[in-house]
Amino acid sequence: MAEEFGSNFITIEDEDGKEFQLELILEMEYQGEHYNLLLPADMDEEDPDYGFVILKSQEEDGEEILVTEDDDAVLDEVYDQFMERLFEDEETEE
Repeated sequence: MAEEFGSNFITIEDEDGKEFQLELILEMEYQGEHYNLLLPADMDEEDPDYGFVILKSQEEDGEEILVTEDDDAVLDEVYDQFMERLFEDEETEE
């Protein structure tokens, strides 16, 4: 993770050095791993690539980094868990 912009915004850098701003929506533990549900902060909602991003937190050389989950089955389960929590939160607010 590169830089924090506040309690809910982070900037990450991809392998090509391009920076992206993401808004942290939810965090959770799943099978001993820490996952983050994020939305692009600097992308138009009408953009076809706009949508949730799920990244896993890992420690590398004493520093927290965010990585993609390679296992599609795990990624699907984590996504489902996040959606349940989002809808649960919406129902609680109403």
